[in-house]
Amino acid sequence: MTARHYGIERYMNTMNGHVDILAIESSCDETACAIIRDGREVLANEIYTQIKFHTVYGGVVPELASRKHIEKMNYVIKAALETAKMTLDDVDAIAVTYGPGLVGALLVGVAEAKAIAWAAHKPLIGVNHIEGHISANYIEHLELKPPYLGLVVSGGHTHLMIVKDWDQFEILGRTVDDAAGEAFDKVARAIGLGYPGGPKVDKLAKEGNPDAVIFPKARVHGSEYDFSFSGLKSAVLNYLNHAEMTHEEINKADLAASFEKAVVDVLVEHTMAAAKNCGIREVAMAGGVSANSALRGAMSKACEERGYKFYMPSPIFCTDNAAMIGVAAYHEFEKGHTRGWDLNAVPGLKLGER
Repeated sequence: MTARHYGIERYMNTMNGHVDILAIESSCDETACAIIRDGREVLANEIYTQIKFHTVYGGVVPELASRKHIEKMNYVIKAALETAKMTLDDVDAIAVTYGPGLVGALLVGVAEAKAIAWAAHKPLIGVNHIEGHISANYIEHLELKPPYLGLVVSGGHTHLMIVKDWDQFEILGRTVDDAAGEAFDKVARAIGLGYPGGPKVDKLAKEGNPDAVIFPKARVHGSEYDFSFSGLKSAVLNYLNHAEMTHEEINKADLAASFEKAVVDVLVEHTMAAAKNCGIREVAMAGGVSANSALRGAMSKACEERGYKFYMPSPIFCTDNAAMIGVAAYHEFEKGHTRGWDLNAVPGLKLGER
């Protein structure tokens, strides 16, 4: 299967003149299917979350995630088709996340997509999960087009980049250790909030004083835009250990707010520095952590003060979903970038790799 055989013109729905893509997402612990029209309109967006099954373990259990994907994949696909009032004959292509993510979880989605594409005689599109997050902004911001500055902050990724084209990225900075979302989860576990950590820290931080504890904001030597959150995580753990040894009472709300402020400050400072130095006046943020209310407020304020146009998805499109995968797939399909039956899961897939 090559781009020569599956071009957008040939497979445009002749009944309505639109391009409708069925997209599958299963990179971690959300089983999702969406149907996207023309890379912008969401006809269906079904998400089955596994949070309740992983909460008892304090984090995502890869084998359990894979099993749940197998159980629920056909269910979410059927639900998406019913919501859109369509059949497989009505869609123009099948898209799927093939990396990065948990290898077992990815394999479930990739195998399903390949089977459907083969049986329904539809072209197959592989989508990079990180590119999917970036593309979530296109759903609600029709005017957003490359080039612009993008920040992706999620449980496994923290990337600051120039989005030069729909599928071309110049990475300016990334985390050298823990991702921002990973730090949220680990700190939440340390102060007894449980999993998932991000939303729980966000909620508790609203009750605390962000200036109660001054935590370090790490700088990476030799790189103005790279991130490091492992030191901040360790600082929180050291603070907790010291309090325990000295029998000092801990205000968890103050601790959560102070930790959150340290993360948000670094993300905003690096993004604003990159926008200024690169002469870019449009900034878009995406990823699970971009649903954090403090980060959304701080980034929006910083952009407004500097006269930058700021974009961010609604929270439902920040966390893992298939709608963002369908949007990214549309731009791949538009350029004739389809995949063969040898498409496989690539758990360590990098941004911009094919």
